[in-house]
Amino acid sequence: MSNHEQHEKAHKSVKRNEMSRRQFLSYTLGGAGAFMAAGMALPMIRFAVDPILKKKESGTYIKVVEESKITNEPQEFKFKIHQVDGWYVSDPELSAWISKDDQGNFFALSPICKHLGCTITWNTEKNNEYVCPCHNAHYTKDGKNLTVAPKPLDEYELKRENGWVYLGPVKPNTRVQ
Repeated sequence: MSNHEQHEKAHKSVKRNEMSRRQFLSYTLGGAGAFMAAGMALPMIRFAVDPILKKKESGTYIKVVEESKITNEPQEFKFKIHQVDGWYVSDPELSAWISKDDQGNFFALSPICKHLGCTITWNTEKNNEYVCPCHNAHYTKDGKNLTVAPKPLDEYELKRENGWVYLGPVKPNTRVQ
């Protein structure tokens, strides 16, 4: 290297990597836009996810009928429940077939057929069985499936208190195997 080249190299201005005005504005506006978008999105996400995060209430029991009205013959009783699904509040009417077994124990069966979800009725064919009018599924008084349906009828959790029958959530049938 010649003396002249060394001199030019030593006195050459160093180019700095500075941010241009255009880059500065781009980064500033992009950051501010992202901050505002996050500020709007977080409440919407919280609104959508909040019902999932709430703890489920333990099974509540509904007063349905007086104990004295229950017989060995299944009877259909209708009752309303208060239901909250997220922000949708409703009071649907449900029904249950309640009776006593031979030992005097109370039990309540769900009227929903386990075949395709139709509503069953009691003793319409004079054979002391539950019958599904849609697809001819048959069940015993205890809810055991006889024909068509793959599973026995579900039963309600039941408790007796102060002369009344209370029904809770539906559970798989424990009366039949």
